[in-house]
Amino acid sequence: MTENISDEELELIRESFKKIDVNESGAISPSELSAVFREAGCAMPGCRIRELLEKLDRDKTNDISFDEFKAIYKELKDDSTIQAFKKAINKRKGVIAIGGTSAVSCEGTQHSVSEHEQVAFANYINTCLESDGDCKGRLPIKPADLFAAVGDGILLCKLINISVPDTIDERTINKKNLTCFTTQENLNLALNSASAIGCQVVNIGAGDLKEGKPHLVLGLLWQIIKIGLFANIELSRNEALAALLQEGESLEDLMKLSPEELLLRWVNFHLQKAGSKTISNFSGDIKDSEAYFYLLQQIAPDGSKEDVLQIEIDMDGLYEKDLMKRAESMLEQADRLGCRQFVTAGDVVRGNSKLNLAFVATLFNKYPALNKPENQDWILKSETREERTFRNWMNSLGACPRVHYMYSDLQDAMVILQLYEKIKVPVEWDRVNHPPFKSTVKHLKKSENCSYAVDLGKKKAGFSLVGIGGQDLSEGNPTLTLALVWQLMRRYTLNILEDLGEGEVAGDDLIIKWVNKTLKEAAKSSSIKSFKDKEISTSLPVLDLIDALKPDSVNFDLVKTGSLSEEDKLDNAKYAISMARKIGAKVYALPEDLVEVNPKMVMTIFACLMGRGMKKA
Repeated sequence: MTENISDEELELIRESFKKIDVNESGAISPSELSAVFREAGCAMPGCRIRELLEKLDRDKTNDISFDEFKAIYKELKDDSTIQAFKKAINKRKGVIAIGGTSAVSCEGTQHSVSEHEQVAFANYINTCLESDGDCKGRLPIKPADLFAAVGDGILLCKLINISVPDTIDERTINKKNLTCFTTQENLNLALNSASAIGCQVVNIGAGDLKEGKPHLVLGLLWQIIKIGLFANIELSRNEALAALLQEGESLEDLMKLSPEELLLRWVNFHLQKAGSKTISNFSGDIKDSEAYFYLLQQIAPDGSKEDVLQIEIDMDGLYEKDLMKRAESMLEQADRLGCRQFVTAGDVVRGNSKLNLAFVATLFNKYPALNKPENQDWILKSETREERTFRNWMNSLGACPRVHYMYSDLQDAMVILQLYEKIKVPVEWDRVNHPPFKSTVKHLKKSENCSYAVDLGKKKAGFSLVGIGGQDLSEGNPTLTLALVWQLMRRYTLNILEDLGEGEVAGDDLIIKWVNKTLKEAAKSSSIKSFKDKEISTSLPVLDLIDALKPDSVNFDLVKTGSLSEEDKLDNAKYAISMARKIGAKVYALPEDLVEVNPKMVMTIFACLMGRGMKKA
């Protein structure tokens, strides 16, 4: 019997571990553990999960073995958290596996890696990049070679641009005669760009990718691929999703749904039209392929649209008794729609939730078969660049739960409180109301959390929050919510510069002073007066600073000078942002921020470059 743990408790731990580790890999991921705590009603923040991991992940695999899981239980044995944790586990049939697992730990413990994901991701990359001239000789990738194939960063950079076009300026990717040095640059560029689009890369380094560590490579690939698959599964970008509104719902209710929830609702929308039973997940409920057959039948082109030929779905396979043969027959129909992607018949029958989610997203993106409701005076506002930048920043830090629609996802302040810890402002978690909340007190509990978040900003962080109250956050006031989030991001950026400047407080003046000093010492002609300086719109001060930090890194033959058009400025800005990331600066700002001289985002660019220059970033 383990010390301080009874036989009964040990059995509970073993049973709990098996329920969470549904793929029987022998380890569970941080995301899986976080999901359990959320279901337990205490929504353990990502920072706390990572804190536990840092302390208990003895073999440093970023996954939790059974022995480590026991240690976590012991850590929380006397905590009220564990009581809710036990209750949730007892009700639970299993947590959907989210991340991959490591190959072999330093202690020799063997873990499995999802070969099904290897196959799916390799095939996806082959399909997406088959016509890319830079990838000739690299493709097709065999699944077994996937981990080595991403080691020079080129395919990762290309894949990021497929998911979020123009994230990386192609001119900054080192493509020929690669050395250890230029490979490192590519991997820096890929990781910092992945972070900028909202991937969590906190525990991933260039060395991990170069070595092809399986669980980290698969985890990063899935994040990048999923961001691309989900890009148009949001109401502000796809108004036809309004067709999924249910009785009594508002557009705001629909906007609060995650892409996963919207996909599930989309499938059920079509299943109801077909008179078929609905599903509640992309694992057990789709194993018999029945839902997929009826979905394909509903979304297949009927020939009513001009230039779109009718495709009839053969439903005979639905009556095949052998589930593997039935799934294969279904996939043959999906192939007729050009959507046989991510899953094999085995993945369907096994109920691999991750790959089936990707398959459904593929179907949605090609054949949504939705029409925006008519005679509606809806005004849907698209996500602004600022909102997208803040959202990506929060998600890259491991915000839990992931932020999809900022104003609803911050209304209980749980993410905001996690961000306070990121900027080194301690949070008294005992004072926090943890979801899920009972409907009768839901608004009150959220409001209390938001009031505490505002109070922390005023009293502990020293933020300027005049006129902002907890109610503004709990009601999702866009202007005031953004005001707080910006101050959190600003402080996070300035924390990079801690202890710099010979006792000077890190702030705008210190950064501007350092920028001009560095440019002058490198014999550069450019300089800046402030973060509103119109000269910044040319991106020349940024490019000069990058070249000063890493001499001869900038190819000035690619830089436009003289009288610049808006197109020329944007071209320079794209190059500058990618170059900053390539030399190791984690820049979240967008090229348009430079062209328009957005002083807030401009400050973050120069601060990150200063941090890089002082070897702090």
